[in-house]
Amino acid sequence: MLAMEYRGPKRVRAVQKPMPEIKHPEDAIVRVTRSCICGSDLHLYNGNVPDTRVGSTFGHEFVGEVVEIGSDVTNIKVGDNVIVPFNVACGRCYFCKQGMFGNCHQSNSMATAVGAIFGYSHTAGGFDGGQAEYARVPYANVGPTVIPPGMDLDDAVLLTDVVPTGYQAAEMAGIQKGDTVLVFGAGPVGIMAARCAWLFGAGRVIVLDKEDYRLEFVRNYAPCEAYNFEEIGDPVLFIKKITDWLGADCVIDAVGAEAAGNALQTITGRKTLLQAGSATALHWAINAVKKGGVVSIVGVYGPTDNLVPIGNAMNKGLTIRGNQTSVKRLLPRLIDHVQSGRLNPKAIITHRLPMEEVADGYRLFSAKLDNCIKPILLPPTVTR
Repeated sequence: MLAMEYRGPKRVRAVQKPMPEIKHPEDAIVRVTRSCICGSDLHLYNGNVPDTRVGSTFGHEFVGEVVEIGSDVTNIKVGDNVIVPFNVACGRCYFCKQGMFGNCHQSNSMATAVGAIFGYSHTAGGFDGGQAEYARVPYANVGPTVIPPGMDLDDAVLLTDVVPTGYQAAEMAGIQKGDTVLVFGAGPVGIMAARCAWLFGAGRVIVLDKEDYRLEFVRNYAPCEAYNFEEIGDPVLFIKKITDWLGADCVIDAVGAEAAGNALQTITGRKTLLQAGSATALHWAINAVKKGGVVSIVGVYGPTDNLVPIGNAMNKGLTIRGNQTSVKRLLPRLIDHVQSGRLNPKAIITHRLPMEEVADGYRLFSAKLDNCIKPILLPPTVTR
């Protein structure tokens, strides 16, 4: 089958690989019909994630048709079209039983923090991902969810990560009616977080980024106020000025480890890897939120340390929340939001590429060329 293969930092290609096989009675094999390149895939692409092995296949955002199931799979059947959450979750451990499917204790038992994630290095379990014609899906009674009749596959594939992560960012922010919500980052997750903030009762939504085309998109899509942080001076001072010097009630970090805007953070977090990524956005979030406010983190950071103003967080009485998204927990309400028209995920898709051009897709997305916001990959077996 055709699949994406990692060859080293900034080097991926489409190659022929062996078909995946059933290895456990609870496995399923899915013929992929849509997969995405995610912003967090770029951390792998750039060589910033520990234990990313040459020869692995990325891709934690995919949907497809079930073509084979193990003997113990009862919740889905051959022929079903399914949403596959990016979390690999057993559904039986202590954390899964609490709905924390992103923290499964069994699927990635050697890790102390994150559960397993499709196509996200051996740090996250070592499972191959869905940027391929076919994918093996473990714990198939737990994660895969049948796509409702009539749902557009472009909407469905964005329910595997982008929409749930944006939604959970807003949920973790504890937004109260009338709150001012500040979102750092106008990538796909930041755009969706800004949109979802209104569902929780936000009274004002502000987004900061440095890419004008993305700011223009989120300004219309969310809708919201959107500013280029390179044109406003000190972003923290700017936010204080436009919020009666109080700060935002809730701040969402939808940027994570590859944030720009601070030379020291860039050198120590992105160039020399002395810390687990550049924490510029998180630094600004802690200082721009009001006293007693909430900082919600969905931007991805590495497992080691980061330079953040923890003294300010303590002295301001902040609540800081973060986690990998529990996709399975959120899917029922998000499917309802899409079917009712309150959310229109597919509107953020800007590029559709054949799987054979996966290397071009990564270059396009990584360099933010051609006003790219969200690229999806189409396997050769899919009608384009």
